[in-house]
Amino acid sequence: MKNFLIASLVFFHLTLVSVRSDVIQETCDKAARGDPATIRLDFCLSAFEGNPKAKSATSVADLVEISIETSIANATSMGSLITSLLDKKSIGIFARNCLEDCSELYALAGSHLRRGGKAFEGKDFGTANIEITAAMDAPVTCEDGFKEKGLVSPLTKENNNFFQLTAIPLVFMKMVQK
Repeated sequence: MKNFLIASLVFFHLTLVSVRSDVIQETCDKAARGDPATIRLDFCLSAFEGNPKAKSATSVADLVEISIETSIANATSMGSLITSLLDKKSIGIFARNCLEDCSELYALAGSHLRRGGKAFEGKDFGTANIEITAAMDAPVTCEDGFKEKGLVSPLTKENNNFFQLTAIPLVFMKMVQK
């Protein structure tokens, strides 16, 4: 009897882990197929990899909340990266101005994402969509600032990553609403 109970618990655990990982795989796969210009499957999967909360996700709604939290953390990291670039003495005045603008944009993006997360939790999908979309403008506007000055952005890779990270909850939210 004891062996049966242990075997049942192991089977249940393996089934639960399998279901959880399937939620991430299936949702990222569906998002990448539905919006391939914005969501890359490999990026989507890696956005959840190593996140303990993602391992316990059982629904698309769980993944929306996790992806918003990940985007907020990334906006904060962008602020730190920009601060470290601004600390360099060799930065020219035009690049410095662009970086300062980007810093402000990412601070605002974090605020938009927090409001979007709260709206999503309250099932106010319209407000959540507006707030997360506003956050998604930060990397685009940041890159444009450098281009307008004829400069190469030192943040291109990070801006592209942030754009994709903020696209994930938007695309996933559409799935939740259906």
